[in-house]
Amino acid sequence: MPEAAHPLQGRADRRWVWFALAAAIIVLDQLTKLWFNGAYSYGEVRPVIPGYFNFTLLYNPGAAFSFLADAGGWQKWFFTLLAFGVSGYLGWQILQRRFSALMDCAAAFIIGGALGNVIDRMLHGHVIDFIQIHYYDSWYYPAFNLADSFICVGAALMVIDSFRHPH
Repeated sequence: MPEAAHPLQGRADRRWVWFALAAAIIVLDQLTKLWFNGAYSYGEVRPVIPGYFNFTLLYNPGAAFSFLADAGGWQKWFFTLLAFGVSGYLGWQILQRRFSALMDCAAAFIIGGALGNVIDRMLHGHVIDFIQIHYYDSWYYPAFNLADSFICVGAALMVIDSFRHPH
């Protein structure tokens, strides 16, 4: 009688896809930041959908929403270590096959986004942001970038996965 196939057989061979996705996110993130940093002056705003959506060039020395932006510099190292720690943990979980496919995708999004912003912190001392959502002149969401977007989508996918696979 033939041996039963392991339920994860074949999936192990695809683990590299999640790391390739994370690498592609990093490349896409860095290319967009490079372009905006070269094509825009700091603080310049160009409406894409007037009253709602702009491209701009802003620098964020803190974390999301400029959290700890004025903390004196230690935050750069804190957020870098945090990104490496979270990325290492998520990468290890992918390698150990502990996640569902949706969670693997979420982890790849978060790894790519987190490391994309780490590259900015190491190269520039701040994160380059260029997407601005607003409602005319009465409300502005803090500027963000593709790395931030992938982190948020990855976190949302993790929440969805937690409802699908409660532990």
